[in-house]
Amino acid sequence: MPKAPPGLLTVRNYKRIWLKSDLMAGAALSAFLIPTGMAYAQAAGLPAVTGLYASIIPLLVYAVFGPSRVLIIGPDSSLAPMIAAALLPLAGEDPDHAVALAGLLALMIGGLLLAGRILRLGFVTNLLSKPIRVGYLNGIAVAIMLSQLPTLLGFPSPGGSLVGIATGTVTEVARGAVQPLAFLFGAGTIAVIVVCRVLPWKLPGVLIAVVAATSLTAALNLAPALPTVGALPRGLPLPALGGVSFADVLALVGPAAGIALIAFADTSVLSKSLAARSGAHVSGNQEMGALGVANVASGLFGGFPISGSTSRTPIALEAGAKSPLGGVFAAVLVALFMVLAPGVTSYLPAPVLAGVVVVAAASIFDVRTLLRLLKMSRTEAALLVATFLGVAFVGVLEGIVVAIGLSLIAFVLRALDPYRTELGSVPDVPGYHDLSRHPEGHRVPGLVIVRFDAPLFFANGAVFTDHIRMLVAGTTHPVHWVIVASEAITGLDTTALDDLVALDDELARGGISLVFAEMKGPIKDRLIRFGASSRFGPEHFYPTVSNAVRSYKAAFGLE
Repeated sequence: MPKAPPGLLTVRNYKRIWLKSDLMAGAALSAFLIPTGMAYAQAAGLPAVTGLYASIIPLLVYAVFGPSRVLIIGPDSSLAPMIAAALLPLAGEDPDHAVALAGLLALMIGGLLLAGRILRLGFVTNLLSKPIRVGYLNGIAVAIMLSQLPTLLGFPSPGGSLVGIATGTVTEVARGAVQPLAFLFGAGTIAVIVVCRVLPWKLPGVLIAVVAATSLTAALNLAPALPTVGALPRGLPLPALGGVSFADVLALVGPAAGIALIAFADTSVLSKSLAARSGAHVSGNQEMGALGVANVASGLFGGFPISGSTSRTPIALEAGAKSPLGGVFAAVLVALFMVLAPGVTSYLPAPVLAGVVVVAAASIFDVRTLLRLLKMSRTEAALLVATFLGVAFVGVLEGIVVAIGLSLIAFVLRALDPYRTELGSVPDVPGYHDLSRHPEGHRVPGLVIVRFDAPLFFANGAVFTDHIRMLVAGTTHPVHWVIVASEAITGLDTTALDDLVALDDELARGGISLVFAEMKGPIKDRLIRFGASSRFGPEHFYPTVSNAVRSYKAAFGLE
């Protein structure tokens, strides 16, 4: 029998004492959703109203299907440049076509996430290690801030690549294209938000800045002298998928896969963090399915791709949200705003929204992790920097692909050249230990004990066997046994098995027996499945290294 949606369970178990807290959280959240939703839409190269559509519908859907009690989803700064990079080359100068493509992209992302839910692919976020995630976010932060700088200064964006935007912006500034009034509003917005964050009181800096700027523009009739957002269309979200073609679908397959991975990674990490605070558990597969349904709904009703929001969720928490109804109330209030007061945004300066986006982008820039990694692991620090440079200067989607590729290469290189050593006896210390770390240790005459700290597969099988050959050749006494301390060997493929068989034949010709200690059951099973049980019978396996050494000593009368 299928399980009921989490939203239905919430309604069944809802407590009346939560209602006041959820209403207050919804009111506080809606005040933030309106300006940030419009700001992130513009950062994605879309009309501001689509940011509100992408805020309303997904919140309602997630309240029904989402496993997290207080997670808020919607437009996010980390996805905006990826969406822009995917859509703008296809849409050209047609905003209506851009909206339709954004809806198509959200539908494709939702479909991929739902397929991932069915196939239980919640583990795919493990492909994004912390260095890659931090490098990606740092690159996104730079990309967002540079893309919003022209709007902040009051002139149109020069467009093109990030380098083109940067050089074009410098050129425009040099020729005096900056509008002082626009810059004043944009810089003032940044200042208000930053000051409200450092003050000891919890003040909604974004709301204060937006309301003040809108009121000032209306009172002083500054709209003719300022680029403004413009009035929103009156009414609620409607489907807007006209004009898309199969060629558009093909062009968006790659971007959809990349954005789906990033959106789910962000949402999954945030959802699990929230669950850990309350001692609960959230299924990654269930989270993937809920995010997929929310993206499909956003795409069907004029929105664009969405994910869990690291900026809105803390607002809901601080305002006391107790259940998903906090997000529902916020969505309803945003919808009421669109119905009752859509003309207010005609007095909202565009540089103000640019300032909101710049502050949001700056808040995700992480230097501490880079400095920490430089001390701990230069390889991981290099991955972080490579991801940052790729995302910031090559392209958001291309940078992610390159970063994942580099991460996989780094993993293969570590497995290709793992730590390997010889074990020996250390005076007054039980067991057998790494001779490279214990120079006072000594070998058992006629015995070589080898440890290899990695799974055996096609790329390192020869490394493993060559290591044994080197140790055997370097002994001063004739070798009778080679014991492989196998506890760290967690995998075996057919290529590595062929290398192992060739080594066993070579050692046997020299009168040397190859045996294994502490080999895990699944690896023994694989040897049997590969047909090697006739070569490596039970007499070749020992439960511990000490047990194997005792058997060797007994066989050669060394006790």
